[in-house]
Amino acid sequence: MLVLSRQRDESIIIGDNIVVTIVDIRGDKVRLGINAPTEIPVHRQEVYEAIQRENLRASRIEPKETRDVGKIARGPNRPNGEP
Repeated sequence: MLVLSRQRDESIIIGDNIVVTIVDIRGDKVRLGINAPTEIPVHRQEVYEAIQRENLRASRIEPKETRDVGKIARGPNRPNGEP
């Protein structure tokens, strides 16, 4: 792990197109600003882990368990998904 020291309003650059800036420091909390291309997802670790768990859970669903998903998405009075 690379460990860097930075002060408020200072940045680090990852690759050619990701900039992480120290926005604020209050006590034991640091606020970061992250500028990255939209095609690169940026998540807090706990959010990333929740997404991974949900993706794993979804990958284990049997096809027969998904047959009513279309009905739920369309609603009770929308046979063809019409608004």
